Amino acid sequence: MRGARELVWDFETDAAYQADLEWADDFVRREVEPLEFVIPHVLDVSDPVRQELIPPLQDAVRARGLWATHLGPELGGQGHGQVKLGLLNEILGRSGLASIIFGCQAPDTGNAEILAHYGTEEHKKRYLQPLLDGQLFSTYSMTEPQAGSDPKEFTARAELDGDEWVINGEKWFSSNARWASFLIVMVITEPEGAPYQRHSMLIVPADTPGITIVRNVGIAGWDQPGEGGHAYIRYEDVRVPVENLLGDRGGAFVVAQTRLGGGRIHHAMRTVGMARRALEMMLERAVSRHTQGEILAKKQLVQEMVADSWLELEQFRLLVLQTAWKIDKYHDTHRVRGDIAAVKIAMPTVLKNIASRALQVHGSLGLSDEMPFVKMIINGYHVGLADGPTEVHKVTLARGLLAEAQPSPGLFPTYHIPILREQALEKYAGVLARHNRG
Repeated sequence: MRGARELVWDFETDAAYQADLEWADDFVRREVEPLEFVIPHVLDVSDPVRQELIPPLQDAVRARGLWATHLGPELGGQGHGQVKLGLLNEILGRSGLASIIFGCQAPDTGNAEILAHYGTEEHKKRYLQPLLDGQLFSTYSMTEPQAGSDPKEFTARAELDGDEWVINGEKWFSSNARWASFLIVMVITEPEGAPYQRHSMLIVPADTPGITIVRNVGIAGWDQPGEGGHAYIRYEDVRVPVENLLGDRGGAFVVAQTRLGGGRIHHAMRTVGMARRALEMMLERAVSRHTQGEILAKKQLVQEMVADSWLELEQFRLLVLQTAWKIDKYHDTHRVRGDIAAVKIAMPTVLKNIASRALQVHGSLGLSDEMPFVKMIINGYHVGLADGPTEVHKVTLARGLLAEAQPSPGLFPTYHIPILREQALEKYAGVLARHNRG
């Protein structure tokens, strides 16, 4: 029997799932990564090359039992907890195409969770099941051009007209809209409500009249002009049935929390995979490149880059997995919101630091478009903005820690050395007296 003070930590993955992870790692390296050079837009189902190459790989993932493992068995997944999902997403982070092939791409994963929780049976039949099967894609249309992600500044609204909602307004950076079959749109329906009780979620089919993609915005360093996947959308008298409301009127933020907590952990573990890939490239370059009479690996400053990168990566990875473990243990993302915020804070810095060092070790080649480091660095900025900027999460973490702190009862801190000394002398007075110390 273990003593009450004994703590046991087990970092071992069960043998069956370890075999799945090893299969996934080999599969991503061998079958998925090469596709990045032959498929321009993995969501473009009108591309015959894409349609010939992607579905067979998705079938192989299904056969292995690794398709959409974040979903419960009732939805066709394995119902894996956050730790298992984290370990798999670490592997998928090596390639931007991997999540599509494994059925766990954003924003579809979050949208599927919303539909599973709040959709009607008709919604699930028309939108959820095809989404889970990988037959169509979706968009989460929330942020606005004048407001970013601050809902208090949102202006897009929907008004009830008979048995239809009529939507007017603009949305910004609605990812994947150009390929989506439907959008989940956050709009003001209760303008007189409290700031976080004004908005509602509506399903909007992408072919509804009145939807205009003003332009498709790309990520600098990632996309060619006009070829981006983040839409600037204008909604003009867009009509959808009243039953397309998800959740309660004014309940958009309750609905939104369904998709955010776990998603941030998955983003973080995919970031681990991308950063690890950068480190692997740095290591290969360091033992291959000769300069000033010796290989780069002999240079102490290069060794420092390698050591710093490994330490940052492993520290971040453990933070993410510990947070995933807490989510699995407590089944309460609110209870671990500080941990989730910490993960979100650390994520962009780790990726940018490791990718920047890898770029430096590669010299001018690293700076060129023949290597992926600039894309990785830009992605570091991207993950620092998606799902709320880093600054907001720092405030969340700090407020949580400060709320648990207790003020000192007196003028000086409880850890003030003179106070501690006095307390110790009083506690051990008898012993000190017996030994003539005092």
